[in-house]
Amino acid sequence: MTEHDDALYLAHIDEAARRIERSATVLSRQTLETDDDLRDATLYRLQTMAESTQRLSAELKAAHPEIPWDDIAGFRNRIAHGYLGVNLDIVWDIIERDLPQLARMARDELALWHRAREHP
Repeated sequence: MTEHDDALYLAHIDEAARRIERSATVLSRQTLETDDDLRDATLYRLQTMAESTQRLSAELKAAHPEIPWDDIAGFRNRIAHGYLGVNLDIVWDIIERDLPQLARMARDELALWHRAREHP
């Protein structure tokens, strides 16, 4: 795994988080339950974002022990394999409580990566 690979996955995490954050700020928890398209898009974004976290290098993950990497992987597996039983209360809690921390880490790491590229 290279730094470039990490940057690619971090950029995906950032973009997916931004889209979820944008939807969540406009809509409510109730809308997530009643709007099939919003729910499907949100679950897809969370799933692919979680997949990207699994592809980050061990070094990057080790540098961020505050991120619950194993929980994210477990959540991804739950969405991918148990999608009919996804608890939307848990999804909303993740959006409100956990997503901001993951997004902030991705954005901070991307900023460091870009600075390193500008000033080698």
